[in-house]
Amino acid sequence: MSGDIPQTDLPLSFGSLLRLATPVVVSRVGIMAMGLVDAVIVGQYSATQLGYQALGWAPTGVVITTSVGLMSGIQVMTSQAIGEGRAADTGAILRRGIAYAFWIGVVAAAVLAGLGGPVMHHIGLDPALADGATPVLQVLALSMVPILVADGGIFWLEAHGRAVPGMIAMWGANVVNLIINLWLVPGDSGFPVDGAVASAWATLISRVALLVFVWVLIASWSQARPLGVFARAPRDPLAAAAMRRIGYGASMSYFVEAGSFAAMSIIAGWLGALAVASWAIVLNMAALIFMVPLGLATATSVFVGRAYGAGDAPGVRRAARMGFIATIAATLLICAIVGFGNQLIAAGYTSDREVQRIAAAALLLSCLFFVADGLQVVGAQSLRAQSDVWMPTATHFASYLLVMMPLGYAFAILLDLGVNGIVWAVIVASLVSATLLWGRFLWLTRPEKALI
Repeated sequence: MSGDIPQTDLPLSFGSLLRLATPVVVSRVGIMAMGLVDAVIVGQYSATQLGYQALGWAPTGVVITTSVGLMSGIQVMTSQAIGEGRAADTGAILRRGIAYAFWIGVVAAAVLAGLGGPVMHHIGLDPALADGATPVLQVLALSMVPILVADGGIFWLEAHGRAVPGMIAMWGANVVNLIINLWLVPGDSGFPVDGAVASAWATLISRVALLVFVWVLIASWSQARPLGVFARAPRDPLAAAAMRRIGYGASMSYFVEAGSFAAMSIIAGWLGALAVASWAIVLNMAALIFMVPLGLATATSVFVGRAYGAGDAPGVRRAARMGFIATIAATLLICAIVGFGNQLIAAGYTSDREVQRIAAAALLLSCLFFVADGLQVVGAQSLRAQSDVWMPTATHFASYLLVMMPLGYAFAILLDLGVNGIVWAVIVASLVSATLLWGRFLWLTRPEKALI
């Protein structure tokens, strides 16, 4: 079939997993590097502005993560189609997915811009914090369409084993983001913006650049035309419904997880400006670190999805096992780096001594959840690659909504543990989630069960 990509392009081995995972990880780190650059530059400018930025980013992070979940069918269906020998159908999958991503972005932008500010003023935050965070949120809302459409293209390329173009596009956008942050944030650019709002404008511009980079790279790929990228997708209500169905479960799962972490930011806000700035550092660093196992999970899901599409039950188990081992190794190394460098990391974010002290202690404690958090995302992605989308949702609901949120309030507020109390809640929730997800995977793929 014209445009087919042979299965041998991605043989099932640790070498192939790492060759695919490495650029995926670098690309995912690039996603968070934008936030890292924003936080560092704004934090050096003003600890107060860093708090505004953290609160402005929190709801946009929930919406983006949830929206990406809705789009997860692009990657799952592309991987399964390749495994089934239908690579030439993947261009139609991309076109349907991108149209879907566009409208998701439009709705997300409208909700954030219209409701974000009023909600912030009615959840018990200090009025000054809410006033400072609202314009940040409104500017970031404008970037929903470009970031989601760009991400859809990146996911499709990764399912084809082409993670390097997405990595190049992401880091090109990071260069744009860094340059504009350095120009706008100090407030002497000639434009009437500074601090967190200026950084939000830099993020918007860099996401538009990312969109342009991704689609230039897709259009220039020699296989794009044979795969049907430039042809109108045939009307296929069943395929469109299947894509949405995969996305519904994933998006609910992502929403619960991201929403629960956003709630932790609100709890930090109740503790005061220093606490919210310190938690912003911990959360930003944890999210950056999470991109490593997320990249490994993405690569693992590509292999699991192809094996599942080909009806290869042992291949499904082997692919997931490789992802499990690689994630443990990577996250243990990260724990060692953060454990020894926690004070330097905190100092890199802000010059405020008290914020440095609180954040450094919380970063050290955070090493207790990095491994479990990594394993839970690999487990969840391995299940979704087999079209088992609702069990990860139920697991995340139980772990993050029913366990982490109540414990976060109890530890941080009632027991007066402050930011460290929030971290303890994350530790417990991550352990619960990882245990449940891998238990489900082992049951679903037990050798005596036929692969459906």
